[in-house]
Amino acid sequence: MSTEKIILGIESSCDETACALVNDKKEILASIVWSQYDEHRRFGGVVPEIAARAHLEKCDLLINELMKKANKTFKDLSGIAVAGGPGLIGGVLVGVMTAKTIALSHNLPFIAVNHLEGHSLTARLSHPVQFPYLLLLTSGGHCQVLIVEEVGKYKKLGGTIDDSAGEAFDKVAKMLQIGYPGGPNVEKQAKDGDAKKFKFPVPMKGREGCDFSFSGLKTAVRVAIEKLENITDQDKKDICASFQSAVVKQMEDRLTHAIEIFKKEYPNAKDMVVAGGVAANLAVRNMIQSLADKNDLIFSAPPIGLCTDNGVMIAWAGMERFLKGKQDSFDFKARPRWPLDTMDN
Repeated sequence: MSTEKIILGIESSCDETACALVNDKKEILASIVWSQYDEHRRFGGVVPEIAARAHLEKCDLLINELMKKANKTFKDLSGIAVAGGPGLIGGVLVGVMTAKTIALSHNLPFIAVNHLEGHSLTARLSHPVQFPYLLLLTSGGHCQVLIVEEVGKYKKLGGTIDDSAGEAFDKVAKMLQIGYPGGPNVEKQAKDGDAKKFKFPVPMKGREGCDFSFSGLKTAVRVAIEKLENITDQDKKDICASFQSAVVKQMEDRLTHAIEIFKKEYPNAKDMVVAGGVAANLAVRNMIQSLADKNDLIFSAPPIGLCTDNGVMIAWAGMERFLKGKQDSFDFKARPRWPLDTMDN
């Protein structure tokens, strides 16, 4: 009889319905991500009610498709993991109820995964990252720097005091009318732009601590757009490049402080990770790689395809928890908010 451990992961916290199977050998057996971009694009952002209905329509179908794709049955599984929050509560509820139903029906462990922990641990699936490690987490409405001490144990060094980086990218894209989702579109435009054309501020630069702020930068972009009577395609590219440059400079400044704290607390630790949607941005990755090199740290990031929301990250975080003997009761309640640094180990 095979001793292979397999976890089914379900993700439905925002605008992707996703599921995946991951084993304890760090192999992705199958993964499906169904994006709701088309449903939300005309609104310029995610509409919670539409997202929840779409999850409800797709979740069961995708899981059945996933099992066929991997040639597995529910009897082959060791547990069911699901994003239990934070996120849009309607979508989270769909995933949690689906996971509970499968777990109950097949007498399997139910594992509620913090969506942010899913992002945080993904680099350990693709790279030999060791605890403790320094983490820049930039996911949706979140932008924070943490020390990941262990599965379920996080020490927050700083976070955004207003908008997250991801929100700022989306809002700039909306102001420039370059389409949704904002992050990839801004990055694409920035490649052909002049990052020195617009002198945008770098909020928080030079201040103590590791907090972020993107609201003032977003306002500066709006003011620059309003000053242009007839905005050209090149103007848009230059604004995107200048905005992205300011974001990267702020992250570099904040991370420099974080590295000092991290090295003081854990002088022998060597790993530095970036995770979440903005981690797919190559300018951000290149900056962190350079910063890691300067500070004798090993930089790791999940593959680009695993930076945005997906079932693999939930399955893997579920596996990490399962291997530590952790599971949840069926009275677990879906959570719209679930700060990482308040988790129980």
